[in-house]
Amino acid sequence: MSQPTIVERVTASGIVAVLRADRPEAVIDIAEALLAGGVDAIEVTFTVPKAHRVLEAVADRLGGKIVLGAGTVLDPETARLAILAGAEFIVSPAINLQTIELCRRYSKAIMPGALTPTEVVTAWQAGADVVKIFPSDITGPQYLKALHGPLPQVKLMPTGGVNLKTAVDFLKAGACALGVGGSLIEKDAVASGDMQRISDLAAQYVQIVQDFRASH
Repeated sequence: MSQPTIVERVTASGIVAVLRADRPEAVIDIAEALLAGGVDAIEVTFTVPKAHRVLEAVADRLGGKIVLGAGTVLDPETARLAILAGAEFIVSPAINLQTIELCRRYSKAIMPGALTPTEVVTAWQAGADVVKIFPSDITGPQYLKALHGPLPQVKLMPTGGVNLKTAVDFLKAGACALGVGGSLIEKDAVASGDMQRISDLAAQYVQIVQDFRASH
């Protein structure tokens, strides 16, 4: 999949599920539950044990059905490992210019984390496809709106603090997509194996994005 196509699919989805789990074997079940609920952009973080093997397993099982990403990628070595394992997009909590360069080289999408206007512009100028505004649970939708005003050309994806109550506010503020973790992939649901709960939540988030875009 080419880099422009990856970005188009992620932004068309509108929801990037940030998947963290203590048990690698649970990740495929969670990914399938997310897909069943309509979320097809799924980021497996490198905080998951043996993350590269988990990425391979998810890619083998769900391949063309989802857009698979790797998160918490801090350096180009980890980014390359993730790409070789099947990741189509790379997400980081911070800016690493060498990681951006590597993703450009392999035509994969890169979404570095930034917070201040200087960091956002630095990431965008360096070749970021989407800039992850993190941690958005501290700054909120109003901060995203303030960034989007002078930087309308930058694709911004808030991560942290996005839930069913705040999702619309972040979309109104200019988010091109929403990074959603624990409020979508609930720990209790994962612990009890309640994959239907995750599918139901995924469907609610997808509906919020669709309704917002239909009315704007």
